[in-house]
Amino acid sequence: MSGRGKPRSVRAKSPEPAHVKNPVRAKSARQPPKEPVKDTKKETQQVIDEYNPKKTKEHKQPNRTTGEKAPVPQKCVEFKTGSRMVKKGYSVDSNPNKILFTTIEQLKIKKKQKSESASIVNDTVKHIMDHMKKCTECFKDVNDLRTGSYYENLKISNPDEFDVMLTVPVKRVDIRPFGDVGAFYSVAFKRGKHSLDRFLCEDNTISASGMLTEFRNEVKTCVKILEDVELEKKKKGCPAVTLLINGTGTVPISLDIVLGLEVRSSWPTFTQGGIDKIDIWLGTKVKKEQKLKGYYLVPKYEGKGTVEREGVCAKDTWRISFSHVEKSILTNHGSQKTCCEASGTRCCRKFCLKLLKHLLDLLKAENPRLSKFCSYHAKTTLLHACCSRTQDSDWEAAQLGLCFQQLLEDFEGHLKDGMLPNFFIPKHNLLGSGHDRKSCQFLARRIEEERNNGFPIFRKCSGLSGAAAGASRLSSAAAGASRLSGAAAEPPACPAPLPEPPASGACPAGAAARAPHLYESHWAFPNPTSP
Repeated sequence: MSGRGKPRSVRAKSPEPAHVKNPVRAKSARQPPKEPVKDTKKETQQVIDEYNPKKTKEHKQPNRTTGEKAPVPQKCVEFKTGSRMVKKGYSVDSNPNKILFTTIEQLKIKKKQKSESASIVNDTVKHIMDHMKKCTECFKDVNDLRTGSYYENLKISNPDEFDVMLTVPVKRVDIRPFGDVGAFYSVAFKRGKHSLDRFLCEDNTISASGMLTEFRNEVKTCVKILEDVELEKKKKGCPAVTLLINGTGTVPISLDIVLGLEVRSSWPTFTQGGIDKIDIWLGTKVKKEQKLKGYYLVPKYEGKGTVEREGVCAKDTWRISFSHVEKSILTNHGSQKTCCEASGTRCCRKFCLKLLKHLLDLLKAENPRLSKFCSYHAKTTLLHACCSRTQDSDWEAAQLGLCFQQLLEDFEGHLKDGMLPNFFIPKHNLLGSGHDRKSCQFLARRIEEERNNGFPIFRKCSGLSGAAAGASRLSSAAAGASRLSGAAAEPPACPAPLPEPPASGACPAGAAARAPHLYESHWAFPNPTSP
């Protein structure tokens, strides 16, 4: 019987099936695929929610018969990232967050490696400090200060680099700037006798080069009896004594022992307008607390060490360091106190920094002309970005792709301008001395290329492309306990690719079964095993 005889009102009341509106989706609905078609936007949010300790209940996927049709996304969402229009909802590879989440997972450090490396570093540092306190006069009052990426929970791939500062407290000193940028200073005692008098120059300033040489000799003496510990050759202008540790069953470790002077006084005037910016991000109270911590000076100079100013030689000057403040800020980085805690929401600030560091390492490995750029440029870029986008909602974990794009645009802007101000000393340009204009422009172009093309350098290292990205992700989950990390640190190497899909078939149902290794939440930002 024809439909012409039906009343017009009946046809009006009949709801039109959703799949009719889109012929492409109607076809996929009539022919159930082997694997369910997923809404990648919802899937990304689902994975993020699973990482949150507040939502640890197991997600039970409804049971379906073999003939039952899989749910089909009702619409495709379009959004802009940089200069590209990206459509989400058509394929596994169309979600830009996918490769970023995969890369972050591969950069994670295995707990066993972390524990073993931390134990070795602990023992080595303890041995050095015991020697300094018992066998020396000038370094008997040293204290250890643990800073750097490992202690900020920003280390990627392998626990193979550690920075420990051994600080000597100094009181009643006269700090004078060397140059006009406010990063380098001469240090002189005001009056009285001190254990460091043997390092005084004719103008009563403490010789940074002389003190560093003595410090290096003492470290060399005390590590001679340690097995598998070698002293690396001295690098010109480097304030660290680098030890290479090849422990059994662990990755080779590079341990930088840095000499530092601990100054308990008000910050130099050159720091005005620097950290003051954090009051709109972390609050005025936090800013005051940080400025009461004092600061440190390390034996580091810029340019040629023979340059003299007002009778002071450049090699005998000290560079100011706020590494302890950086560690505190990055550990408690949220505008809300509960940010990234079990009871709070998750942000992606640290994830963005890890990705930028990894991208920079890979680009440096490609082209030696970029060797002057370092992870501190990435960290400084993030600190400036956090003062521009101050709310935790600006860094939602669900928006990792967008946030990372914005951070890259910030870094590109600094490179194109040739200006990246020191976060604590506004007049000190980190892209000044030693960074030519051409290398800055080249790095900016390479980053822009990666950003606009979906980070092919990450996909190359991950061994992922197109639909294989989703298949590899699912198969890595089904494979179980494989937590992946990079193979080598120098030169930077790509993390190990994800395992191939299992031959037995599809992954078990349920989010936990789909990604068991992701359930060991890296969103919680746990404190690393503290050496």
